[in-house]
Amino acid sequence: MSINPALQGRVYPPEAPYLVGREKISEFAAAVKATHRAHFDPAAAAELGHADVVAPPTFAIIVAQKADARLILDPESGIDFSRVVHADQRFTHHRPIVAGDELLAELHVDTVRAMGGGAMLTTRAEITLITGERVATTVSSLLVRGEDQ
Repeated sequence: MSINPALQGRVYPPEAPYLVGREKISEFAAAVKATHRAHFDPAAAAELGHADVVAPPTFAIIVAQKADARLILDPESGIDFSRVVHADQRFTHHRPIVAGDELLAELHVDTVRAMGGGAMLTTRAEITLITGERVATTVSSLLVRGEDQ
């Protein structure tokens, strides 16, 4: 099955909110070797003006990948996940992510470009609080290898 070119311009609305917990932030920080005390200690985060522990900048990937999964699992997409290569990821932060945030992600399929037997897709996840406040924008480039690659 080939990638559906009609995906370009499609928007996948947010699903259930992702509740950011202290433990998740601390686990993520440890995994990516982010050692600043503000990722682990609420008092250290408060000294910097945050309401609770603050997530490392790349923490937004957790919410963005949940949004990307909706596209990949969409039977109309034509995407075989076993053929997906994550080619690029960019983050624009509008405010820090802190414990207690409830995040939503709306996924936009910005481009679909055929490449040989495969395709390159660019997606954009607009991450907001449940109140609508903008938190981050992530842009992913996904290469879907063709059957003969």
